[in-house]
Amino acid sequence: MLSAADRNAAEARAALKAAIARVARGDRAALEQVYRATHRKLFGICLRILGDPKEAEDALQDVYISLWRRAASYDPDRASPISWLAIFARNRAIDRLRTGKVQRGAVPVEEAAEIADDAPAADALLEDAEQTSRIHHCIGQLDADTGSSIRNAFFEGRTYAELAEASDTPLGTMKSRIRRGLAKLKACLEQDDLEAK
Repeated sequence: MLSAADRNAAEARAALKAAIARVARGDRAALEQVYRATHRKLFGICLRILGDPKEAEDALQDVYISLWRRAASYDPDRASPISWLAIFARNRAIDRLRTGKVQRGAVPVEEAAEIADDAPAADALLEDAEQTSRIHHCIGQLDADTGSSIRNAFFEGRTYAELAEASDTPLGTMKSRIRRGLAKLKACLEQDDLEAK
């Protein structure tokens, strides 16, 4: 039996898939629905790469233009909707870095690829329907601060800077906390896989 969180995640994923399908048929209201459901998370990805809110907003606009043009190419059997959109966000942000116009706060292009790879992998991990209950179980094994930080970063799309400010924690400490938490989360999931075999 699915928990309430599992049902909510499955319903949100199904609604997002349906909205993307409607966008593919030219439904502008569906594009707005996708935007409302995803803009915080996708903005966070762009901001982590670009380091500048204005540039991140411009990249985010490009994401939804790309979605409007390419929604028909979405294959729900290959990726969750948020993972697919996160790839758009990563690519648009990296494209902006490559133009050489983004300076202040941006990471080098070489590092952007590394940052960008992290977000979709985490999104894919967190959005995968068959692992949702195991993920919540493993997050529950973490200390309260780490579990809360990971939930806020990956379920709500909050940036490291937002999390650090909200908890009055140095940014480096927040990044380390989440990195260590993700390593523990991965170990817990791998242990669950071993026990399931």
